[in-house]
Amino acid sequence: MQNSPISKIILEGREFFVKRDDLIDPFLAGNKYRKLYTLLKTPNNTYNTIISYGGTQSNAMLAIAAMCEKKNWQFIYYTKKLSATQKNTLDGNYAQALSLGMKHIEIENEYYRNFIASLHVELDTKTFLIDQGGAVEAAKQGLEVLAKEIRQQNKITDLKAVATPSGTGTTALFLALALPEYTVYTTPCVGNATYLREQMQALAEIPQNLIILQPKRKYHFAKPYKEFYTIYKNLYATGIEFDLLYAPAMWQTLLEQTNEKIMYIHSGGVSGNGSMLTRYAKKGFI
Repeated sequence: MQNSPISKIILEGREFFVKRDDLIDPFLAGNKYRKLYTLLKTPNNTYNTIISYGGTQSNAMLAIAAMCEKKNWQFIYYTKKLSATQKNTLDGNYAQALSLGMKHIEIENEYYRNFIASLHVELDTKTFLIDQGGAVEAAKQGLEVLAKEIRQQNKITDLKAVATPSGTGTTALFLALALPEYTVYTTPCVGNATYLREQMQALAEIPQNLIILQPKRKYHFAKPYKEFYTIYKNLYATGIEFDLLYAPAMWQTLLEQTNEKIMYIHSGGVSGNGSMLTRYAKKGFI
């Protein structure tokens, strides 16, 4: 495919550039496309089953389901026990992943951690395990492709700083390693900065050009916050929709803790906004 385009926006009086990875594919977009790049290029007969695990609002879950549907691979996804509301939701990432052929298996909460650990030692040669959030060494190649695109398009932006939010930190880590001449900003959206560093260090040594911006207050992942909805609305007014799980925290820290010209790498994930907006409405924020 061609390089994803770059858009310029004005947010709170500041100029930002947005790398439009959200336009790559309706489901396989954003950082999930980059993380799954190597698997997408893998011959179809290499594997017959992909396994992963995590939450049912996961953007990675939906992206993997879309990839497996394209590659004709079985996709098995493990979660903790779901509530009746989660199971019966007819929109959002979970429903869409099921429609793409995902096989969902619930594990009792008390056994979940040990069961997930066992997955790593029970794989055959035709089965590939993707850790939660797409945190795999194979993601490195896709982020190197993204780094190459950023360099090629730098004549448009003339900047030396990029930003991407973090769950496991895989995208930010490998992008920073591939762009040593750039500052790469990220913020922890799941857990705190200490947890994020631990996740990154399990994959590679954290380079000096990777800057982790800790939010000024503690936020719980996927919980609706009024200030997050305000940021979402302000961003939407620029003509670009961003996800409600990761983007608000990243944009908030950028506005509060930086002042230079920055390129935000759009992580995709807007397919999950429908279910999140329903939750925001129930909280009275809309």
